[in-house]
Amino acid sequence: LPAEVVNAAAASSLPGHAPAGANLADIDPAGLFSSIDLSGRRRVAVAVSGGGDSLALLILFRRFLEATHSPVEPVAVTVDHRLRPESADEARQVAGIAAGLGIAHRTMAWDAAKPAAGLSAAAREARHLLLAQAAREAGTDIVLTGHTLDDQAETLAMRRARGQGRGEAGIAPATLFDWRCWFVRPLLGTRRAALRRFLAGLGQAWIDDPSNANMASERARTRAALDGPGILRLAAEAEAAGQRRADLGVRAAALIAAHARMPAPGLVRLDRRIAAEPDRAAGAYALRILLACTGGREHLPDEERAAALLGRMDGVNFRATLSRSVIDVRRAAVFLLRERRGLPEPQPAAPGLWDGRYRLEGAGAGETVMAAGEAGAGKVEAPADVPQSLEDAAAPARPAVRLDGGACAFLDTAGGHSGIRARPVVAPWARYLPLFDAAPAAAAAALLGAEPVPTAPFAGHNGR
Repeated sequence: LPAEVVNAAAASSLPGHAPAGANLADIDPAGLFSSIDLSGRRRVAVAVSGGGDSLALLILFRRFLEATHSPVEPVAVTVDHRLRPESADEARQVAGIAAGLGIAHRTMAWDAAKPAAGLSAAAREARHLLLAQAAREAGTDIVLTGHTLDDQAETLAMRRARGQGRGEAGIAPATLFDWRCWFVRPLLGTRRAALRRFLAGLGQAWIDDPSNANMASERARTRAALDGPGILRLAAEAEAAGQRRADLGVRAAALIAAHARMPAPGLVRLDRRIAAEPDRAAGAYALRILLACTGGREHLPDEERAAALLGRMDGVNFRATLSRSVIDVRRAAVFLLRERRGLPEPQPAAPGLWDGRYRLEGAGAGETVMAAGEAGAGKVEAPADVPQSLEDAAAPARPAVRLDGGACAFLDTAGGHSGIRARPVVAPWARYLPLFDAAPAAAAAALLGAEPVPTAPFAGHNGR
């Protein structure tokens, strides 16, 4: 397998968590943080809202660094969402606590206009953006967050209520945000009550967010309905489901590496022998990933429909569409490409995702990015093993700019005449990559020519 896949497969052996029972009064920082690889890093950001979980995280991490004589400096970061009148004062309280501990602190404010609908999701997205920005400006790629075992159980209970199958894995031990910044959750095996007893033993007060007790909130209702044994049971089930998901991802990554290649930009060639693989679950998962990548979809297509398509691939030739992707099954191979419908409208060149398939970088002076078909792209000669009709169908869906004089220039990683670069991304995980999915994401990145998955920040995951 490619090195990227091998490294990600090793990373998919999920790190364990130091368990904390309901009656634990003292918590060993070494058990929480020793698995995190801090080598080569001068700073680590710690997300601190002022609540009991995040304050305990900050203090415990500082104790760990002191006990191990680590040169790493923690940087406490508080996001002020500007949603409650008291939020600015709470951020100042956190800054005061951090100063008392000798820890640098920064407040990041969400000053953008607040949406009328979907406020919770928008606030979460803004929080991640601001935390990642603070980490980047502090010179680190790690943000520690205070998610607990209780949060894990509550998340699984809510996802089951919504019928989310892949959500059975719950919260990942770490998640890569924007392919750049790792959000690491060292308290995911620790009970919330134990953290509060730890703070009480220090005489350290914390801030209780009133929204946590608001029964209009789904999480507050779920929290109130769970008892101690139920929390432990759900968290154990989430951990087992996470390992199953990681194992399935490793098997799917192997099939992608063995059967898929990209003979031309925007065109995936899939060996029909994948339909005869005995591991049907991994084959269907690999196909779902490839369809989402070629279609630029954040979510994988329906599992049942993808499995049905896979089952038909060893029979007669056919053509179908799913998840904005065209599946063209021919005698020689299966080809996947972006369908022509629903491509982005022409837009000013600016950094960000384009059609979910490319990340635009650089800047063009007044340039407009559009689908190559709209820009008037001419005929592109197909590689020897690709039917010209497929190249003609795939090329118009690539990003391009129209240059002075009316000529069309495809965008790629080189930048070319326009100064704008378009780098392929792994669409389902371009924004959020849970550690469960590191192996298939790495296989897809190697196939598409995207940036490799950054090494997970856990000891032993980089071969040392």
